[in-house]
Amino acid sequence: MNVHATALADAHLPDEQTSAFARDAIDDLSQHPKRLSPKYFYDATGSELFEAITRLPEYYPTRTELSILRDRGSEIATLVPKGAALVEFGAGATTKVRRLLQDCAVGAYVPVDISGDFLRAQADALREDFPGLSVYPVAADFTAPFALPASIAGLPKVGFFPGSTLGNFEPHEACAFLRSARDILGRAAQMIIGVDLEKDERLLHDAYNDAAGVTARFNLNVLVRINRELGGNFDLSAFAHRAIYNRERHRIEMHLISKKHQAVRMLGTSFSFRLGESIHTENSYKYSLERFGALARGSGWTVRKSWTDPARMFSVHALMASD
Repeated sequence: MNVHATALADAHLPDEQTSAFARDAIDDLSQHPKRLSPKYFYDATGSELFEAITRLPEYYPTRTELSILRDRGSEIATLVPKGAALVEFGAGATTKVRRLLQDCAVGAYVPVDISGDFLRAQADALREDFPGLSVYPVAADFTAPFALPASIAGLPKVGFFPGSTLGNFEPHEACAFLRSARDILGRAAQMIIGVDLEKDERLLHDAYNDAAGVTARFNLNVLVRINRELGGNFDLSAFAHRAIYNRERHRIEMHLISKKHQAVRMLGTSFSFRLGESIHTENSYKYSLERFGALARGSGWTVRKSWTDPARMFSVHALMASD
């Protein structure tokens, strides 16, 4: 048994979700360079902080995507089959799907998210506000294969993946996700997807380094979570948030930078940090319309239509599964 397995065996972790967090955190912090998966940002506090980020003046993606869904809603509706099942991957809050539901005559909504309690609460609220809509929540990791409810088997399927979440995947992972979504939705599937676009680097920098420091707290919260759930002893004051634009890779990178030489322990394992050493916590890839079109085609989809805001900050695409 290796040292990581020994630490986990001795920890008596309470559930599989926490055990997976522990395995990933130990493995990722043992890498060179160190990293942590962005999926662990989203405990209750992290989710609240992200919602606060979406309301910041510097953070353009949420309000810009909503403006596209509002302004182009009638056009999008013409591409969505009447009575279709709308399957949202990584549903989260329902702000954007509500905008879509106002324009599209769908027969069922299937929100998919790993957080079951939050998912059910959102589904209940939607049922109240859209009483004619059948809502079938699925608690699952949307990045892995999952089964759709049998009750929608006979309906045409339309995927919904807003929020530029695709940009958090490495390009090969984005391709794998799009292929998986195509398999899950089935033959003749369609998808509505949000994709952030390349733009002035100053706008990108400000969006991820807001003046109020909310994004910094969001980034550091993953260390708070490690301390609370995995018995870590990270000193938050010894790490600084840094977000930079990597021009060659067309991506924003988020890092936590060690302010000093230090050692941190978690589940019996020690991790040493040099002054200035980074924990790489997230990427956010930015696409051109052409590069996203090529990614979609290579993943088994055809771009039927694309929409942007007037300033071409953000894009929404309607995809059709290729034969």
